[in-house]
Formats: sequence, C-alpha cells, structure tokens
Amino acid sequence: MKVLILGGDGFCGWPTALHLSVQGHDVTLIDNLSRRHIDNELGVSSLTPISPLDIRLAAWKDLTGRTIAALHMDVAREYDRLEATIERLAPDAIVHFAEQRSAPYSMKHARAKRYTVENNLAATQNVLCAMVETGIDAHLVHLGTMGVYGYGGGLRIPEGYLTVEVDDSDGARTQREILFPPDPGSIYHMTKTQDQLLFYFYNKNDGLRITDLHQGVVWGTQTRETRLDERLINRFDYDGDYGTVLNRFLMQAAVGHDLTVHGSGGQTRAFIHIQDTVRCIEMAIGNAPAAGERVRIYNQMTETWRVGELAKLVARMTGANIANLPNPRREAPENDLCVDNACLLDLGLDPTTLRDNLLSEIIDVAQLYAHRCDESRILSTSPWVRPRPSHAEAIAS
Repeated sequence: MKVLILGGDGFCGWPTALHLSVQGHDVTLIDNLSRRHIDNELGVSSLTPISPLDIRLAAWKDLTGRTIAALHMDVAREYDRLEATIERLAPDAIVHFAEQRSAPYSMKHARAKRYTVENNLAATQNVLCAMVETGIDAHLVHLGTMGVYGYGGGLRIPEGYLTVEVDDSDGARTQREILFPPDPGSIYHMTKTQDQLLFYFYNKNDGLRITDLHQGVVWGTQTRETRLDERLINRFDYDGDYGTVLNRFLMQAAVGHDLTVHGSGGQTRAFIHIQDTVRCIEMAIGNAPAAGERVRIYNQMTETWRVGELAKLVARMTGANIANLPNPRREAPENDLCVDNACLLDLGLDPTTLRDNLLSEIIDVAQLYAHRCDESRILSTSPWVRPRPSHAEAIAS
C-alpha cells in the first residue's frame, strides 16, 4: 500500500513511518520541520538526541534496506505543491499528523494561539480540498485527541457519536445520532474540534473516506523500530510546553527532580503507549471505511489514570518526592473519565499498560541522556488565563 505521512518527522509521525515501512508499505513522508524550529524558539530540545532527517532516513535504509521518501513541504501554506504531490503519488492512505500538537504551547501567547489555529485548520482543509480536486480515492487517517470531549460531565464517552432524542416537526419524539458535543480545553483542542466538522462536511458532501483517531496522552518514547539505532531514536520531550505528563514524571525521577503535580492531581486522563499508537495507525489503514460510510471515530486509548496516582506510582518505583504546584490550566481540580474504546480492541489491539516494564525502560533512557536536561525548562508555566488590561492601559500601551 502507498502511504503518505504528513508530519512524518514528529513524535508520533516518525515511529509510524518506520513501523509502516517495515510492514512492507511504500512510505513517503512530508514535513516542514516546524517542531524542530519550535525547539529553537523555546530554547529547549528533546532529551534524546534527534538526528537530522536525512541522517535518519539514510540510517533506516542502511539497517533495513527499505527506503522512505521525504519531501520538505508546509502543508498549511503550500497548497499547490500538496495537490500536485497527492496527484503524482496517488496514495492509498494519507496519515495526517501535520498539526501543532501541544495544548500548553497553544496557550503560551497570542502568536502561539494564532499559529496553532492558522496551521492546524489550514493543514486539514488543504488536505481535504486536495483529495477532492485530484479525485484520488485515498483513505485519510487523522490523529485527533481525546481532549475534544473535555474532562467533565460524568458521561461515558462513546466513539464519536451520541444518540439523542428530539422533537420532530409533528411533536413526536425521534432519535438521531450527532457528533458527541465538544468541550475543548485549549486552543489546540479547539482546532481538533473544528477538524471534526471539516471531516463531517467533506465526508457528507464529497464522499471522502476518513478515520479520526481520538488519542489519549502518549507515554513512552521508543518503538521496536526506533530502538534499532541511536540515529533512529524518537523524541523525548520533557519541557513544560511539550512534555507529556508521565514522560515528565519519569524524566524528573531520573534526574533527581521532584515530580511536579500541577493542581490537586485529581485530573483524570486517558493514556496510550507510543508502540500502541503506531499499531493503531496500522490497524486503521488496514480497515478503511467503505465508500459512502460516515466518518469513523475511534477512541485511541488503553487506560485512564489520575495525575496524582501516576505521580505516586512513579514515586514508589523511584523514591522521588512529589511537589504540588499551582495549575496554569483552567480546569476542574478533579474529574472522572469513562471512555469506550471497543473498536480498536475488536480490531486486535493488545494494550500496553503502565505497569509493564516499559516504565523502567523509559527511566533508563532518561538516565542515559540526563546530561542533556535543562532543569529550568521543566515547570509548566504557560498560563491559560492572563489578566486583561483595562481600556486605559490598552490605549497607553
């Protein structure tokens, strides 16, 4: 199968490209290297050393004999090139990772908010429009987020759709299915809710075949393929803007830093290991919707944990101390999260759980590269709410 991966140099995109390549797919990746540029902007880098993309690709060919083609392209801003590329390659599947993926970064300042909206929505719109204009019958697999649902309400979250009862024109009760009502908690999450509407429209209007994977928080850093050689190693973000909570805890323990729990620790999140992420992408590609089928929505997660309980788990493993700090996010101090994830389990997903020995493996990786850690970048400082200036202050400025 010919697979085009947008955002193929990133934390999820890179291991997905390797995994699909080793499964025998003909893989081409597109990336504008924006994640590397944001590292430069923030003055921080992955804990693991990330080789330039050309070295990564050459190493993969040396080790496996397989070639992954790569194009430097900005999907959000180079529509004509994107359309021409899709027409030329005629992929069977397009995997869409080409979005700014950090909620804290999306709330950092006005420039980050604007960039996240402009990049994420334009990238999705351009891909969909190009698929229509070329007439290529590709299956679009998009990496969304569990965060589109919000983290409250006490409802069991279905896989994308909710059955509701409404009054029809005659006053009788009738049932219909709607997209589960979104409740985004950041600018980043808001863009993912807009993605859903774009998918709904292009599926209804143009018959595009689309699978939207609502993914939980990713933990882990290595997959079977990225372990083969240090030149293939995956990202390990630990900073307050891009580091995911469990990876941050494990890194903090490895360098002797307190485990930083922001807020009460009662926030519940859905989790998935990076190895399961690439496996889910593979399963989605291999089980494309039929022509005329509505957008498929899978909840791509394997378990839920409260943040405070995660910290206690890592503290028991490592002897680290726990520090409760003010929460920069605007969210409830506690929430429950009940999620339906039957679709991917039915397709054969065998979940990797937090109690597996991979927790120790991540600590080993963190200890190996601990000398690369900048402890001044550990804390989460991007605030969700800023004091608004008065009218007089705004005029004076």
